Order: sequence, then C-alpha cells, then structure tokens
Amino acid sequence: MQLTDAWRNEIFRAMVRSETKPRSEAARHLKSVACRLFAERGVDGVTVRDIAEAAGQKNHAAVGYHFGSKDALIRELVVDGARVIDANRNAALDELEGSRAAIAVADVVDVLVRTSIDLAGSGLEGSYNRFVVMLGMTHRDVLMDALEDRWNSGYLRCFEHLRRLMPKMSPAKKNQRLIFVGACLGSVLAARETALADRSREHRTWGSEQTLDHFAATMTALIEAPASA
Repeated sequence: MQLTDAWRNEIFRAMVRSETKPRSEAARHLKSVACRLFAERGVDGVTVRDIAEAAGQKNHAAVGYHFGSKDALIRELVVDGARVIDANRNAALDELEGSRAAIAVADVVDVLVRTSIDLAGSGLEGSYNRFVVMLGMTHRDVLMDALEDRWNSGYLRCFEHLRRLMPKMSPAKKNQRLIFVGACLGSVLAARETALADRSREHRTWGSEQTLDHFAATMTALIEAPASA
C-alpha cells in the first residue's frame, strides 16, 4: 500500500467528502463492519467483497460506490476515530488545565486512557484501537499520512505534560520513555478490545472498571519511575 500521488489524491477527496457530506446509514454500517474486520484480520486480510458480504450488501461494489476505494475507506476510518478521540482528549485537557489544582502524571494518564475508549456513537466502538494498532504495525506510513499531524493534537498535549512531569533524565531518555508509553497504551487497549469482542464467555478482568484504573496506575508508575544510570 504505497503512498502514490494517485492514492494521495484519492484519500484527499475522501477527506473532503467525509468532512462536508454526511454519510448514509448504509455507508456508516459499512465502515463499522470494515473496522471490525480490519481489527480482526488486518487490512491486508480483508477484501472489499468481504466487507460488503459481512455488511449484508448484495452489491460487492458497495465499498467503491460509497468510498471510492478500500484505501480511501481505511483512511476515513482512521480519521473518524481519531477525530472523536482528539476532540474528547482536548476537551478533557482544557478542563484539567483550567482547574486550580496542580496537574499530576496520574491526571494526564487518565485522560489518555479514558479518551482512547470513549468512541460512543461513532460506530467504531470495540474495534478502533485494534484496527489502529494493527495498521500501525503493518502500514505505519498510511496511518501517519491519514492523521497528517492534525488529529493527534490532544495526544501531543498529553505528552508535553508528561515530559514536564517526568523525573529528571536526558531528553533522549524522556523520548524513549514516551515511546514505551504510547506502545503500552495501544497494545493493552487493543488486547482489552480483543477479549471483550469474545461474547462466548465473561471477561471479569477486562470488563471491570477497576482494571482500567489499575492500568492507568501502572502507566503512571512507568512514567514516574526513576531514570536508570
């Protein structure tokens, strides 16, 4: 999935369509189904025919009709979820920064964790974190091009707070630790989604709010740990 000029033009047109024209119910359903399939199999393991059939569409050209191409659909999914998360994350940070209380690492980590799973109403609940993590592992260039440094402003704001609040260490080690934080956040929340998607049994650990609290506490400890010699 190379970023050719034609591909860039296609996803730009998809971006314009997604921001200026509301999607039909059929298109929203296709996106929800596609996100789930991509989360389960990766983008290379799913065809447009698979998406149409799983969505109950008799016309296998439905993806092309609504989105232009599979690549444009992938890009739109990335932006859909990132836009919701970024808006929620910036709102939470605005509230945090507007309070009189001193900001602690735990406060920022809580914003990172809670907003990552707050996708209610988007149609991407339960699959978006897995989708993005898998896309980042296999086609990071596509993921970053879709985000275009536009839909991750809240994420970067969180990291600026964490960089300031970390124990004293070199800038290089701070950057390294933030890489650990990002990888930990995505992988654990993706594992949570995978478990909760299995409806054949109860998942007491992943289904508990206490687990998210414990995860946030663990992430806080990772950030606040003293630097190694």
